[in-house]
Amino acid sequence: MYLEIKDVCKAYGSYTALDHVSLSVPDGSIYGLLGPNGAGKTSLIRIINRITHADSGEVLMHGKPMTDADIRNIGYMPEERGLYKKMKVSDHILYLAQLRGMSKADARREMDEWLDRFNLGEWRDKKIEQLSKGMAQKVQFICTVIHRPPLLIFDEPFSGFDPLNADQLKREILRLRDKGAAILFSTHNMSSVEEVCQEITLINKSRVVLQGTVGDVRQMFKKNVLEVTTADGQSFNYSLQPGETMHDAISRLNNEYELTGFKEILPSMHEVFVECVK
Repeated sequence: MYLEIKDVCKAYGSYTALDHVSLSVPDGSIYGLLGPNGAGKTSLIRIINRITHADSGEVLMHGKPMTDADIRNIGYMPEERGLYKKMKVSDHILYLAQLRGMSKADARREMDEWLDRFNLGEWRDKKIEQLSKGMAQKVQFICTVIHRPPLLIFDEPFSGFDPLNADQLKREILRLRDKGAAILFSTHNMSSVEEVCQEITLINKSRVVLQGTVGDVRQMFKKNVLEVTTADGQSFNYSLQPGETMHDAISRLNNEYELTGFKEILPSMHEVFVECVK
């Protein structure tokens, strides 16, 4: 397990931001950190990045308490992006890469590869302020991942991207996962959660209210409804009666219709989110 959060609590005066929160992010996975505004997600991310400290509980990396030296093993892309607008793209990337411990030669080699991947090579000597918002977002992403950190934290990573660029970024995040990175993914976009996350933790009012794999969570909130299609092209939903199994329902429906297909309807993560926090 790369990252473990154990029983973390954090308060600001009389306000409780995190109340005994625990979760674990394995290597080679994308873990969704979900919750409405003010739930405590940002407080937890700030603790992991050692911007602030927990009042109690532990943050572990590979089973050992995290230290300031571990910051170099994290790539963090905050929701509120921050780039030095007067700096050139290449200077900015190289500067931050070297702050993370890379040699200038290694940083330049990685930068060239990433600029090519994002079709930004011709913009390398332009100032950040000359870039479009989407281009600047890509530069921010490169700055986050260039030092190949084993732990990546993305806070609303697709914010500000058009659909094509969001798809490209999604592919890169999946590629980083496949190369072994542990990824903590915080977002309000529930369709993205279904597409990329293996497990989730949902925080509401500072506490964990839901935790598990995306598949198990959707199963947990199912309403026992089947989508049925018939030979004459009809399609309708059928709700299982109390005590009725899916097999019983299909047998009964087969007596009334010539069925050509059926599937269980599972709630979307959006529906699960709303039900948990409403």
